[in-house]
Amino acid sequence: MLLTYTTGVLTPAGWRPVTIVARADRQSAGIATVREVLTIDGEAPAYGQSRTGAKRQEFDGRYVARTEVGKNKRLSACLQVEE
Repeated sequence: MLLTYTTGVLTPAGWRPVTIVARADRQSAGIATVREVLTIDGEAPAYGQSRTGAKRQEFDGRYVARTEVGKNKRLSACLQVEE
């Protein structure tokens, strides 16, 4: 299943929200476990990603993707759920 949800990332300018699309496995009726992060703000996870292109907004997308893998997500809190 594909999940779309938001999470926060730490940038030199502070915490910023990002939208993540991930592949997940359903654990129960309302919970899924993230298996793989496909995109962060519409781009593949990469080092030096930035929401606006500004240096102060940069974050390591690869690190964010690694930390998201294995997390349990409530399906009711996700922006979009595709079976």
